[in-house]
Parts: sequence; C-alpha cells; structure tokens
Amino acid sequence: LTVTAIVGLGSNLHSAYGDSGEVLRLAIKALSTSSLKPLVKSSFYETDPVDCPAGSPRFINAVVAVFLPIDFDVECFHSQLQRIEKKLGRRRTSVLNEPRTIDLDLLCFGHKKISTSLLEVPHPRVEERRFVLLPLAEIAPEMILPGQDFSVIELLIRLPQTPLVRRIPG
Repeated sequence: LTVTAIVGLGSNLHSAYGDSGEVLRLAIKALSTSSLKPLVKSSFYETDPVDCPAGSPRFINAVVAVFLPIDFDVECFHSQLQRIEKKLGRRRTSVLNEPRTIDLDLLCFGHKKISTSLLEVPHPRVEERRFVLLPLAEIAPEMILPGQDFSVIELLIRLPQTPLVRRIPG
C-alpha cells in the first residue's frame, strides 16, 4: 500500500547544475528515489512570477506524484524535500517569494489535512494558483484536494487566465 504525495516544483534561477529546467529534472530524479512506483509527472510550464519582487524572472513549474510507503511520515518527507532543495542550491533568506534555484512544495499528502507550525497540507492557496493547478490537472484532473468541494479541473476552470502559464518542452 502507498500514500500519494503531490509535489509542486518551481525554479526561476540558474544554478551550478544548469538552467531551471535542468534543476527541475534533477529534483524529479531525486524524488524518484523515494517512490515505490514510477513518478507521475506533468509537463513543464513557464509561468509569470506571482507575488514576487519586481524584476523576478519567469518560473519553470511542474507537478509530480510520488508513491510512498503507507506509513511514511509526512514531516520526514517534508524534510527530505528541503534537503533536495538545499543540495540543488536553494538558499533561504527573509525575502518573501524571492527568485530561487528550486522550490519544492508539498501540495498534498494522501487525503490528509495537516496544519503544524512547520507544515500546512494541502499547500496554502493551491486553489488560487494557476501555475499549480494547470500541471496538476494534467496528471490528476478529477482529484479533489482535502478541504475542497471541487476537482482540480473544476478549480482551474474557475480561475482567471492570468498570470500567463504555458506548456513548454521539458
């Protein structure tokens, strides 16, 4: 038995590992080592920055489903995401939504709703984020996120067409 963790990936800075697309590919490869089955992954999407400092470059975003052992600890998995970010060059500062080499957000962990001082699942504002819902709709359109009444595709349809989110080769 497995629990499905949905992870949102984003990058808008190059790193020692390459451009944003390459950093996402490396993060996906790192995530695959924890998965009991092959990851289900979306296409890559180019996204205008949302709530970021002026002049921030566009993001490359994607979503993956990771299949973990049913008894896998959510906080353990969250720590693993942070370790992958650090390994791929993420440096956290106090600047909110600043450009970054990699951002791994735990969007969903099975059907659990989790709220601790370190972690909120589903990820806050996921239903407002076109750059999350569009790739998520590609891999799980009928999924209903914990705490929501509508499927991912229904949430996506309700959102405005802005900011720009477009599929790119990845």
